[in-house]
Amino acid sequence: MNKTKGQRIALNTAGVVVAVFFAFPTYWLLTSAFKPSTALLTPDYDLLPLSWTFDNFASAWSKPGFLGHLTNSLIVTVGAVLLSLVAGVLAAFPLARLRFRGRKGFLLLVLIAQMAPVEALFIPMFLLMQDAGLLNKLPSLLLVYFAITLPFTVWTLRGFVQGIPYELEEAAMVDGCGRFAAFRRVVLPLLGPGIVATSVFAFITAWNEFLYALVFMRDKDKQTLPVWLSTFKTIFGTDWGGIMAASVMYALPALVFFLLVQRKLVSGATAGALKG
Repeated sequence: MNKTKGQRIALNTAGVVVAVFFAFPTYWLLTSAFKPSTALLTPDYDLLPLSWTFDNFASAWSKPGFLGHLTNSLIVTVGAVLLSLVAGVLAAFPLARLRFRGRKGFLLLVLIAQMAPVEALFIPMFLLMQDAGLLNKLPSLLLVYFAITLPFTVWTLRGFVQGIPYELEEAAMVDGCGRFAAFRRVVLPLLGPGIVATSVFAFITAWNEFLYALVFMRDKDKQTLPVWLSTFKTIFGTDWGGIMAASVMYALPALVFFLLVQRKLVSGATAGALKG
């Protein structure tokens, strides 16, 4: 059905309004990061600041603990992403290709684990890490983030594996490849978009997590960047310029990672929607 010119204008206008609505907080964050402290505390909503400064970024960079917390965040985030991808691929392939007793029940458990609120698992995770002697150690966060991201990874990659024709594996096995060789040479390369899509979700989930990092890590030198951001608020007040600049710096690794994989992410999200 063809839309009239008035309908197209109305839809485009609505799209622009929604885009501006969701983009405005990010724009305000960026502009506030470059504003002088005096301009941040005024009641005026200056959408186009007249004065700019890099003092907030210098303050955030020189604040104690930035590089250490950045290193901790990268260790637990990258580690959790890699573990979830390896385990997710190894679990998704048999769930998509093989038929065995208990398969549907296992898939149901994966779906339930994916739907469970992260906060509901806090006390069991805390007691588990306490009994294992991993509290106040980075491996505890890595294992928690791995457990949080794994159900989504398994469920999503299973859909991608189902979208790959089984005839391609059969052709490879006819040519002399074994089951594992066919998986490695045929299925795994075609899973690229799915691996990218799930890795972005896992990265953002682990990178932004705050509650577990705050409670599990008692020593400040073992905490992650989200916890470090909370140190800009003290009993003497909040350093708004510093926290805005620190938030921009905090978002850069996730933004860079997203820009590197955005092309495969779009194709992966589209393909993953076809199978589930």
